[in-house]
Amino acid sequence: MARAGSTSSTKRQDGDAAGGLLWHAGWALAVALTAGGLAANGLLDAGPTLLALGAGGAAAGLGAILSLFGAPGRAAAVLAWGLAGAAACHLTGGIAGPLAAWCLAPAAAATAFRSRDLLALGGAAALAAAAVSALDTALLPLPGVNAAAAPWLSLLALVTVTLGFAAGLVGFQGANQRDARRREKADQVLELLRNQPLLLATVDRSGRVLSAAGAVVADYGPQQLEGRSLGHLVAESELPALAAALHTTVREGEASLYCAPTDGGDGWLEITLKANASGDIVAAIRDAREQFAREKRLEAERVTAEQQNAGKSRFLANMSHELRTPLNAIMGFSDIMRQRLFGPLGDRYAEYAELIHESGTHLLELINDVLDMSKIEAERFELSIEAFDARDAIAAVLRLMRGQADRAGVHLRGVLPIAPLQAEADRRAVKQIALNLISNALKFTPRNGSVTVTVQGHGDTLELIVADTGVGIAEDDLDRLGRPFEQAGDAEQRAAGSGLGLSLVRAFARLHGGEMSVESSVGEGTTVTVRLPVLTEDAIPEPRRRNG
Repeated sequence: MARAGSTSSTKRQDGDAAGGLLWHAGWALAVALTAGGLAANGLLDAGPTLLALGAGGAAAGLGAILSLFGAPGRAAAVLAWGLAGAAACHLTGGIAGPLAAWCLAPAAAATAFRSRDLLALGGAAALAAAAVSALDTALLPLPGVNAAAAPWLSLLALVTVTLGFAAGLVGFQGANQRDARRREKADQVLELLRNQPLLLATVDRSGRVLSAAGAVVADYGPQQLEGRSLGHLVAESELPALAAALHTTVREGEASLYCAPTDGGDGWLEITLKANASGDIVAAIRDAREQFAREKRLEAERVTAEQQNAGKSRFLANMSHELRTPLNAIMGFSDIMRQRLFGPLGDRYAEYAELIHESGTHLLELINDVLDMSKIEAERFELSIEAFDARDAIAAVLRLMRGQADRAGVHLRGVLPIAPLQAEADRRAVKQIALNLISNALKFTPRNGSVTVTVQGHGDTLELIVADTGVGIAEDDLDRLGRPFEQAGDAEQRAAGSGLGLSLVRAFARLHGGEMSVESSVGEGTTVTVRLPVLTEDAIPEPRRRNG
């Protein structure tokens, strides 16, 4: 603030000097033109009149030079105008002479400088010049002036003095408008300071508050805090930390600390300190007790939500486990019936047995997915790590899915490297990743389309890419995929799955320290890439287990 005020003051002084210089230049020009005109017409003799004009011109030049030296120089220029006005008046007939108006030159100069501080000095100098001229006229015989030149000299005196007053009055009017705008802006800033949520204070190096504005903190408002120490805001045990922060601010320019309030309640005060150009310290104090209480409440709510979510996951896991037992019996008996192991069945009964078996298989897959996802969310899923050739696991899945691809009329192609891809991972999880990705691709790829499964290695990373020529996924749906029970597409497409396939793929990938990415656009197919850092060239160790 001090620096901004200094800049504003400097600009105002520069403006005052510029106004004074212009008036002095105009005065000197007017004197020169008048003297030249009178001389050209033979009305100016080399006598007192010429000396009077010379005094006026010299005062203009001297005043212009002195005005460049700040306030003291402008004060000296006003006094010089007083001497020059009195001298010019004395040389042209005194108070009744044509240059009598130049006695007002000091006041005109002070006005032209646009300085309220100089107005009193200018008025006093003008009064003194007029008084001296009046005494001269009454007591001394004074030189006369050519009668033909007198009107021109009177016009010169009136114009030059009037221009000084006019220029100054215009400048004062502009300055008054600027001052009004500045006061309005200052009022706005003060209103903003009073209503902002921080307590702002200027303190000395010991922590004593010199001025303050803003909010009430720890039961202290700005008025109550002024003249007191910042230590009144903090608990007694925090005083050494506050003193250290003040010392750090003096040494390094800024510091901040969190400390308990003086009332000892839950939460803290955040105090930010910064040294200013004048050597004092600006402090911003924020009452964070409400924030602390809010964060504490949110943390309790988060823990409750996590406990509820874990309970839900345990419930789903237990229910899924209980459902698998009767479902296995249903699938077993329906399989016996559809294979006619105990004799022939009618065609309709055989068809029903086939439908029961297919529905049971679908339901079992869904239950297995729910069980796996519940275990993962409950952090109870364990990876069974073993060493194996990743090509064998993917090839087994391709053989398993070949029949489904043929029934759907989709060309399923696998691209596997010739060299082995030795991996240390959970074989079942890797196969489940491939199974879910291929199954999804087949579901959403129309007849005569294609699904390509590519397996490759890069350093220690196993990369599995499943690309299809199916219906694709809208950009708005891409961000949702991979979350449990989230599906893309229209109602018919959503009915083709449970929304757990990609979420399980992503979860299994993360359990292995890997990642899944999806690239797709509507009508142009989908490419899903899974990268697992599980490849190794070491000797194959014994199978081992690790927690997910």
